Amino acid sequence: MEFRLLGAVSVATGAGELPLGPAKRRSLLAALLLRPNRPVPVERLTDALWDEEPPPRARSVIQGHVSRLRGLLADAEAESFGVELVTQGTAYVLRMPQTLLDAHRFEELVTLARGQTAPADAVAMYQEALSLWQGPALTGAYPSKPLQAAAHALEELRLATVELLATAYTRLGEHARAAAVLRAEAEAHPLRESLAAALMRALRRAGRRSEALDWFHRTRRLLADELGVDPGRELADAYAVALRGEDDDTEDASAPAQPPATRERPASPSAYRHPAPSPPTARPAEAVDLLPRMPRGFHGRTGELTALSRAAAGEAPVCLVTGPAGVGKTALVVHWAHRNRALFPGGLLYTDLRGFSDTGEPTHLEVLREFLLALGVAPRRIPESTSGASALFRSLAADRQLLVVLDNARGSEQVRELLPGGARCVTVVTSRYRLRGLIASDAARPVPVDVLEAEDGTALLAAVLGKERVLAEAVAARRLAELCGGLPLALRVAAARLADQPEWSLNAMSTALSDESRRLSLLDVEDTGVRAALRLTVRGLPEDIAHHFAHLGRHPGTHVDRYTTAALAGTDPATAEAALDVLTSAHLVARTAPGRWTLHDLVRLYARDLDAGPEAVLRVLDHMVATALAAADAAEPGAESCFALPDDFRRPAAVRKFTDREQAMAWYAAERDDLALAAAAAHAARLHGRTWRIVLALWPQMVWRVRDGWTPLLEMALEAARADGDARAEARVLALLGWVLTEEGRTAEALVHLEAAPKLAALADDPRGEATALVNLSLAQAALGSPEEAAEGCVRAAGLARASGDRHTERLALHHLARHRLDTGEWRRALDTALAALALDSPWDASAASRVLLLTAAGEALLGLGDEAEGIRRLEDAAREAESFGYDEGTVRALGALLRVSADVGLRARYDTAMVRLMART
Repeated sequence: MEFRLLGAVSVATGAGELPLGPAKRRSLLAALLLRPNRPVPVERLTDALWDEEPPPRARSVIQGHVSRLRGLLADAEAESFGVELVTQGTAYVLRMPQTLLDAHRFEELVTLARGQTAPADAVAMYQEALSLWQGPALTGAYPSKPLQAAAHALEELRLATVELLATAYTRLGEHARAAAVLRAEAEAHPLRESLAAALMRALRRAGRRSEALDWFHRTRRLLADELGVDPGRELADAYAVALRGEDDDTEDASAPAQPPATRERPASPSAYRHPAPSPPTARPAEAVDLLPRMPRGFHGRTGELTALSRAAAGEAPVCLVTGPAGVGKTALVVHWAHRNRALFPGGLLYTDLRGFSDTGEPTHLEVLREFLLALGVAPRRIPESTSGASALFRSLAADRQLLVVLDNARGSEQVRELLPGGARCVTVVTSRYRLRGLIASDAARPVPVDVLEAEDGTALLAAVLGKERVLAEAVAARRLAELCGGLPLALRVAAARLADQPEWSLNAMSTALSDESRRLSLLDVEDTGVRAALRLTVRGLPEDIAHHFAHLGRHPGTHVDRYTTAALAGTDPATAEAALDVLTSAHLVARTAPGRWTLHDLVRLYARDLDAGPEAVLRVLDHMVATALAAADAAEPGAESCFALPDDFRRPAAVRKFTDREQAMAWYAAERDDLALAAAAAHAARLHGRTWRIVLALWPQMVWRVRDGWTPLLEMALEAARADGDARAEARVLALLGWVLTEEGRTAEALVHLEAAPKLAALADDPRGEATALVNLSLAQAALGSPEEAAEGCVRAAGLARASGDRHTERLALHHLARHRLDTGEWRRALDTALAALALDSPWDASAASRVLLLTAAGEALLGLGDEAEGIRRLEDAAREAESFGYDEGTVRALGALLRVSADVGLRARYDTAMVRLMART
C-alpha cells in the first residue's frame, strides 16, 4: 500500500488505486497525510476543504468523507499495513508507517543522497527520489490556501533536488546531462534565477558557452518585463564567468553535493522531520558478502526499487517482496542489494530457502551455520541446536549493520528463526505467498512485484538479444512481450530460444506464441520455464485448493467471484472464497476489486491443462444463466421472465442475491464481457440453449445502454435459437435485435427482423413476445415515416399484453403509443396515454427507465397543450429521476425537451454533462 502526495493525491494497492471520489475527500486525505500520526483538528480540515465561509453542515460533510475513507481503507485491508484512521476528540489521526508515504520517502532519499561520497551513488539516489513525482504535488485536491502552500513547499523541495542532481552530474563530469535536467526545469520556471545560473554553468562546462550567454539574456529580459528587476548576484556572477570564457569556477565540483548556498532550503510542508542518517562508513575488506552475482539484463522496476528502499527504512525492518512465480523477485532484490551494498558495512548475507524447489528445503540450523561461519564464528563454536545458533546469530547481528536476504520462503515459520533482530539490520524476504503471518508477527512490510509493462518487457529482450535485433522488429518485440504477459521468466525463455536460433525472427516467435495450445511448451527450456515454475507452486497447495485452481481453468471469462468459483468447482461460495483467498496469497489469482479475482493469461493456460472434468463448463454456464435471471428480476421487477430453464439445467448451490435495481445493474456492467465470453464459449461447444439464454438475460442492460454494440452478440443468439429449434426464443431475439438495429440507425436491416418477429411469436403461442415485437416494429415504422401505422401496432400490442396480464409490456406499449401521438401532434391523446401508462402501477413498482420516459412524454404533451408550468414540472421530475439513476438517455431526452422552452444555463450544463457521458459510451 502506498499513499501519494507527489502528483495526484491517491492510495495505491496491489489491486489498483482506491476510488477516492470527489476533490473534497482527496483534500481531507491530503491534509491528514501532511501530518501523519498527529491529530488534525476539524478546524484545520475545514480550512483545507473550503476557502470561503464553510457551509453550516461542514462538520457533517467531513464526518461523511472520513467514514467513506475508513470504508475504502478497510476494503483494502489497510490494517495489515499498520494503517488506521481514528477519531481523537475533535480531531482525526491517520496512523501509519511513514514509509508508506511518498513525500516521506522523497525527503529520506534526498537526505541519504547528500551524505554520499561517491557522486554516482548520489545521482542514483536523487534520480530515485525524483522518480517518486508523478506530476504537480496534491493534484486533484481542492486548491485551498493551506493545501496550495503545502504543494508549493513540496515543489520547492523538488526543484532544489533537481539542482542537487545537476551538481552530482557535474562532479561526475557529465555536464551535458546536468544541463539537460536543468533546462527542462528552467523552461518551466523561467523566473527562478538559481536554475538559470546553474544551467548557465552546466552549459559552459559542456562547451556550449554561446548557449549559456543566450540563456542569461533571455532570463534578464524576462526579469525586466515581468518583475521590473535586474538579475541577482548569482545569475550575474554566472554571466561574468561565461563572458570571460573561464574554465574553472568558484564552485568546487569535487565537493559533496549540497543545497545552493545563496538560498535557504525550503521548509517541508509536513509536520514531521527525519534525522539525517550518518554517511555509510567504508566496508571493511573482510566484510562478508554472500550475494549472488548482479543479475544480467535487469531493466526498469523503478517503482519496485523505490518501494523496497522505502520498506527498508527505519529500525530493524523486515521487507516482504512477493509476487507470482517467474516475476523476477530474486533479480529485483539482488539488484537492489548490490546497488545499496554501501549501506551495509556489517555484511550482506543471502540464502535460498528453496520453498518452491524439487531439491528440498534447508533446515534452520543449516542456514544459521552458513551465516555464522560467514560472520567469522569458528566451526567448533557454532551451537548444535537451532535455538542456540539462532540466539548466537542475533547477538552477533545486534551491533552490525547487516543485510539478510531470505529468498524463496514458503511460509512465515521458515523465516522467523532466521531474523537478525539488530536495530540497524535489514531483512528482505521473497516469496510467492503473501506470508500474512509474518506481517502480523514481525510487522513485515509488503513490497508487491507485478509483471512488466510492454516497454520494460521489450527492453529485457533487448538486453539478451541486442538492441539492433529488437529495434529491427519493434512491433513484433512488443507483441512478444504482451504474449509473455510481461512475465520476466517467460521473456527470458523466449529470448533464450531466439538467441539459440538467430535465423528465427521475432515475428515468427510471436506468431508461434499466439497459438495458445503451444504457448506454454514454447516458454519452457530444459528444466526452466513457466510451466515448471507453476507446477512447483501448485504442488504445494492443499488438495481442496488445488481442486478449485484446476477448475478455474475451465472458466470461459476473465474474472471470477465466489459464486462463479463454487459453480466451477462444484462446491459452495464460502468454501470457494476461502480457496480464492489461499490462491491469492500464492499469487495464482489476483484480486482486481472487492469480491473479484482474475488469473494471469499464462496461469490460466496452465490451469486449463489440469484435470477438471467436462461438467465444470456446464455448471458455470448454468450459474451464469441463473444469476443473470436473478439480476433481471431485481432490475425490472414485475417483468415476465424471458425464458424457461432447460430440462437438463444444473442448479447452482447458491445464486447471488440482488437487493435492488442499482446492485443488479452494477453486476451487469461488471460482468458484461464475461457473459459475452460465456455465450461465445457455449456457442463454440454447440450448447445452443445456453447461448441464447445468456444473451437474452442481458436485456435489462440492453434497454439501459442500447447503443453499446449489442448487435454481434444478438446475431450469435439468433443463430443459436434457430439451431436449438426454439421458435419462441427466435422471435424474442429477433424483436430485441431489430430494436437495437433501429436505435443504431440501421432501420432497413431492423425491419426485416421486426416484421418476422410478431408472426413467429404468434405461431409459438407467445402473446407477450408478440406484443413486445409489435412495439419494437412500431419504432422502425415511425422512423421510416409511418407514425399512424406505428400507433396501430402499439394499440394491438397493448391489447395483447392486457389480455395476458402483462402490465410491464402493456405500459411499454402505451409509452410508445404516446410517443407516436406526440410525433403527429395529438397532444391530448398523447397525454391521456402517458397518464394511463403511469397509472398502471404504483411509482415504486414501475422501472426507473419506464417512469422517466413516461413522465417526459407527459411533460412534452402538456407543453404542446400550452400548459407550460405543469409541463416543465413533469420534465424536471423526469430529469431528476433519470440523473439519480444514472440513466443518461432519459436525462438527455427530458432536458432536451426542457431546453426547447428554456434558455437556463444550468439546464444546458446538465444536458451537456449527460450528453458527454452518453457519447463517451457510444
